Parts: sequence; structure tokens; C-alpha cells
Amino acid sequence: MIELEGVPELIDPVMVAAFEGWNDAGDAASAAVAHLDREWKGEVFAALDAEDYYDFQVNRPTVWLDGGVRKITWPTTRLSVVRVGGDKPRDLVLVRGIEPSMRWRSFCNELLGFAHELGVELVVVLGALLGDTPHTRPVPISGVTSDPDLAQRMDLEETKYEGPTGIVGILQEACTHAGVPAVSLWAAVPHYVSQPPNPKATLALLNRLEDLIDVRVPLGELPEDARAWQVGVDQLAAEDSEVAEYVQTLEEARDTAELPEASGDAIAREFERYLRRRDGGGPGGHATAEGDSGPYRREGPGGRPRPPKPPQRPGTDEDDSAED
Repeated sequence: MIELEGVPELIDPVMVAAFEGWNDAGDAASAAVAHLDREWKGEVFAALDAEDYYDFQVNRPTVWLDGGVRKITWPTTRLSVVRVGGDKPRDLVLVRGIEPSMRWRSFCNELLGFAHELGVELVVVLGALLGDTPHTRPVPISGVTSDPDLAQRMDLEETKYEGPTGIVGILQEACTHAGVPAVSLWAAVPHYVSQPPNPKATLALLNRLEDLIDVRVPLGELPEDARAWQVGVDQLAAEDSEVAEYVQTLEEARDTAELPEASGDAIAREFERYLRRRDGGGPGGHATAEGDSGPYRREGPGGRPRPPKPPQRPGTDEDDSAED
């Protein structure tokens, strides 16, 4: 464990967490936190002891050479801190790791200990699920919380999910019981193209995070990567008429479901985001509608029926299971 020495007093800190594994379809959530860490040059100040939480036969350590010296990198969860500048600066505590193999309650308590010591005011946990959503439409993002007052104040859904859960659901509930406001943001990744990376889903999560905590995220090349990803999937789908027909079925179902809501809130959010980026300038550029979020009313991966599969799916070995 790395101690908290050297960590300055933080300004309105928010903890943003994501974990590789069951909660991270297409690596969309972990890639979002990695993007924040990279763009804002986060400095690691703590790491959880890998011996306490990981089965090394499931998540194996890696060996690498550093100037001819062999070194080992152990699977773990690391915390870094970044300062977001602007008129109202604030700090983000970034938590990035792998879903633990054991001792989940101790794992969450340790993270909450850091949150308490650092004065964290809100915990946002990012996740991604496999869903019956077409890759050609805006990525659905659902924001859920167990706190009714927080749900009303931040325009979120109050989760009513029942069923198997992962570390995202466990951490959110641990925060609730500890009296720490907590939110989960979920991106829906098309189940027929689940291989990572999925920059379009990552971009949608970052856009929603911007709205939630009122910060401007530098997007770098992510919007262009999202466009290139969609073009690539378009080409793959076009090569198989059955897959193309299946995608069209998903598009029609999505458009019909959203038609009564395709006004107001989503358009207003995108326009406000455009104005913020135009007025603020700087890196990142405008987040196009290709990465925008849309209404997604499901409780989480475990709260939906298993989606129908197309006659032939582009190659994937990822399990279609997910959770809240």
C-alpha cells in the first residue's frame, strides 16, 4: 500500500472508478478512466495490495524487461488524482483496476477509506454492458443510484435491479450504506460487436460524465476514433446480408421506442455541450452525436432478457452476461 503522503488538499473531489472484467463490455468503462488519467496526467498515489484481492491464476501477473532487468507487474487497483482547471477547478480521484477475485467487502471498504480521507463528495462508477442496441445509433447511457433524493436531484433512475451483480453494483451499495453519494453510469455495447476497444461507447460515457459532474473533458482523438470504429463496423455488417438485416431490425426497434422522446432533453444536452466547448476552446473538439448518449431505461445487464442473436455474428468470444 502506498500511503497518502504528498496528496494535496483536494477541491470538491469526485471519485470516478471503473474495473476491467464482467462490468466492462468492450473495455468501454476502463478505457474512459484511462483516458481521463492520460489526458490530465494523473499521478498514482495509492495501490491496493494484490495479494488481498486477486487470484493470480485468474488474473496473471506479467513479466517484462526494464533495461535488461526482469520485473513483474501485479494485477491490482490503483488510485490517481487529477486537477481539472477552469473557472471552477475541482479534483478527480481516478480508480482503475480489475474486478477483484475475492474479499469484495474489504475491497470496497478500503476504497471508501480513501474516499473518506480525501473528502470525496460523490462516487461515480462507470460500467458497460452487452445490449440489443444497434451500432449505428447513439450509445444508450443509463445513470442509476440507490439514493432517491440523489436520483431526483441529478435526474437519474432509482435502481430496482434484482439479480447477479458485479463489483460496480457492490461498490455502489457500499457507498450508499456508508452515506457516500454514489452513481453508476452504464453504456450499452452492441452484443454482436463486443470486441474491445469500443471508442464510441467510451466517448458516450465521458459525455455523460461531463454533464453529471459539470467538468469539461479533453477528448483528444476519441471522437475521430469513434467515427472510424463505426465506419469499420458498417463495412463488416455490409459484407453479410443477414447481419445487415439484423442491424436494420435493431434500428427500427430503437427508433420506434425513442420516437416519443426524441426531443427536449437529449437535444438540449448536446447543444449545451456544444456551447461549452465552443466558448471554452482548448483540446478535444465538439463531441459529435455519434458518441452522444440517449435514453436507456433498463436497470442493468442482468435486468434485461438475453437479446436475440443474428444468424451470423462477427467473431466474438465474450460472454453475453452482464449485470447492474
